Parts: sequence; structure tokens; C-alpha cells
Amino acid sequence: MLFSSITFLYFFLPFTVFLYYAVPQKAKNSVLLVMSVLFYAWGEPIYVFLMLAEIAATYAFTILMQRFENRLTGRVFYLLSVIFPFVLLFYFKFSPSLPIGISFYTFQIVSYCIDVRKGRVKLQRNLLKLATYVTLFPQLVAGPIVRYEDVEAVIDGRENHSVDKNDTCVRIERGAVRFIVGLSKKVLIANVLGEFVTEVSFLPHAQRGIGLSWAYAMAACLQLYFDFSGYSDMAIGLGGMLGFSFPENFNYPFIAKSVSEFWRRWHMTLGAWFRDYVYIPLGGNRKGTIRWLVNILVVWLFTGLWHGAEWNFVLWGLSFAVLLVMEKAVRSLVKKRSFLTDAAGHVYMVFVILATFLLFHNTKLSVTAADIAGLFGLSSETGAVSELNGYLLRNRIGILVIALIGATPAPRKLWERFCSRYKAADILECVFSIALLVLCTAYLIDGSFNPFLYFRF
Repeated sequence: MLFSSITFLYFFLPFTVFLYYAVPQKAKNSVLLVMSVLFYAWGEPIYVFLMLAEIAATYAFTILMQRFENRLTGRVFYLLSVIFPFVLLFYFKFSPSLPIGISFYTFQIVSYCIDVRKGRVKLQRNLLKLATYVTLFPQLVAGPIVRYEDVEAVIDGRENHSVDKNDTCVRIERGAVRFIVGLSKKVLIANVLGEFVTEVSFLPHAQRGIGLSWAYAMAACLQLYFDFSGYSDMAIGLGGMLGFSFPENFNYPFIAKSVSEFWRRWHMTLGAWFRDYVYIPLGGNRKGTIRWLVNILVVWLFTGLWHGAEWNFVLWGLSFAVLLVMEKAVRSLVKKRSFLTDAAGHVYMVFVILATFLLFHNTKLSVTAADIAGLFGLSSETGAVSELNGYLLRNRIGILVIALIGATPAPRKLWERFCSRYKAADILECVFSIALLVLCTAYLIDGSFNPFLYFRF
């Protein structure tokens, strides 16, 4: 089930929120579990049993791991708790059919097992509560990657938690606004950019001018950003409506001045997961240059494979390993930063991200090579902008400008400044949110192009 669907917006979500707050505290986990399983089964009626089987196996492995904690048997069950989900993940990554969201809930399961073993969180002995954590529908199929420690206090402490009705109303209101913002990013920007990307992709490279090639590259990159960041906003908003505080997943990555900074701002929960559960355990940068290079290579190879088993994802991940190593070498030579170095770094980052995300976007390497060549006018037969090129650009230039501005902190800062000066900001925010919801609804009723790109991971 898509967040950006009429079924979810006007049937599933209202009913779930109403039922969640209508039942007593001790029944809320049961409501969440049932509704989350229904949410997943709506699109994956068969693979929902795979997810539930993984949860049951995780529960058994961690219970046995704790019971035999200081023995070899305990270490064996710990290894099984970590390896079993990864075996299933890699099996399905290389199979024709990939269960929706398996990459995300696998990482959540594995992080829980590791954290229990390391003593970072308490073992959950209640199977229902563990299942509620893994199946939480707001972030189940496309993140952000939520760790057990992020939700433990809410899931495990309901019996001793008193409800403040005013706090609940504020939480639902703030969560709803965040959700609508994410929905608007997805429906009104990402979907429209996706239509443009589809239009250009049907045009032979020989008929694309430099301007259209650059617009296509930017649109493909920004579509992915608004699609995934919009989903993350919706997930965080839904979590807030249900009393959870999910971690942020994006922090305006396109204002970065280097590729390494870009990755500190893009899909932050995935980067933090690989840092804490792969990079640091492997030794990070503490065991010499050679070991550091190997660790970087391993992390980015896994990052590529996490997104898919095709060669374009593998090369996409490895290309970032090379770029990050090169950047560190350059930083060791450039001791002082200035406006010029920052500007040059930003230009370099934009080009590299456009090129690498074209690789991410296309499964065929030959198409990626032609897309990148088109940025320099090497794919076009004439090098001139045809009438069709001009029509496509004029027709979509508005959404590209909106997307470029929306990918910066400027709109948020302007809104915060407005809120600090005018008392009517809350009322205007409410009116504006309702207007956006109506506009999104109209688009969803009228349109048919509504994919979620990260569902395939």
C-alpha cells in the first residue's frame, strides 16, 4: 500500500489513528502490529509470512543467545541471529522477485540482535512487542532505518505511561503537517519530475541537446531525492502521530561542498548503520592506511549491494569508495578553506553526484555512458537543441526550478522567519497544509504515475 494513495490517506490512516487512540495503553502495540501486518500484506500477501518467520526466528535466537550468554552455544545463536537475516536478504537480492522493504527490516532486525548482544538495549522477551518494532508500518517498507533504542521507551513502557490529551493533540497535529509536507514532495514534485524523466528517456541520445541532457540528469537525481526524502518525511510524520520519534534521514544534501559531506546528509540512517555496525567494528581508520582502505571498500561494496545485485549498483557503491579516498588525500593537501575552495567543491560535488546517480538510475551501463556523454554534447548528432528539446524544456523548466529551490534550506528558513514575526502563522500553516492535501488528492485522482523508487530496495 502506498502512502500516496487514496486508500491509505482516506481509509487506512484515519481508521488506524482512531483505533490506536481509542484502545487502552496496553492494547496499542496489538493495534499497531495488526494494522502494520495488514498494511504490508496489502502489497505482499505471501512475503508477509517471510517477515513474520524472520521475527519469530530472531526472537528465538536472541532468547537462546541470552540464556547461554557466556558459552560457545550463546555465540553460535548470536551468529545465527545475524547471519540468518542476511542470508535471506542476499538470496532474494539475487532472485527474480524481491520482497518489498526486506533491506530495511533486515537491517532493523540485525541491529537489534547486535545491540542486545553488546548490552546497548535490553532483550525483548515479549514476542508481540518485538514484532511491533519490526513491522511498524510508517517505516516498514522504505525507512528510515529505525533502531530498537529509538522506539524501545514507547513500545516497552506503555503500561507505565500516562496520556496527556493536549500533548497527544499537538503530536498528531505536528505529525500530520510533516506527513503532508512529505506527501507534497512526493506527489507534486517527485512524480512530475518522474514524468519528465520518462519523456526524455524515450528520446534517443542522438536527439538530445546539452541543455536537455543536463535537465534530464538533474531531474533524475532530484526525483530520487524528493521521492525518498518525501517518503521519509511521511514516515517521520506518521511516527509522530503515533507517539514515536523517528530519526531524520535527509539534511539538504545538495548544499554539500564535497561528496563525503553529501553522504553525511543523504540517507543518514543507512550511513549511520554502516558506520556503527560495519565500518567501526572492522577497525575504521584506527588500524593503518591499508586497513582503512579495505574498510572503506567493504562498506561501499555492501552499500551498493544493499541497493541491488545489478552491476550498476556495485559500480555505484565502489565509485564512492574511490571518491572518498581521493577527497581525503586532497584535504590533506589543502589546509585552509576559502570561498573559492568551497565553491569549487560544491561544483565538483554536483557534477559527481549527477554522474553517479545516472549510474544508479540506469541498469544498463551503456545507457549511463551515453547519458554522461550527453552532458558534454558527445551523444548528440548535431549538438543543437531541436524544437522537441525546446518544447520539453519549456514544459518542465518550472518544476525543475521549484525542485532546485526546494532542495535547499531556503523555503524552511523563510517559513521560520515568517513564524517568528506573525502570530497568525499557526492558522496559515493549517490552511496551507489543508490546501496541499487537497491539491495532492486531486493529483492522485487525476494521475496514474505514482511509483515509489525505494520500494525496489
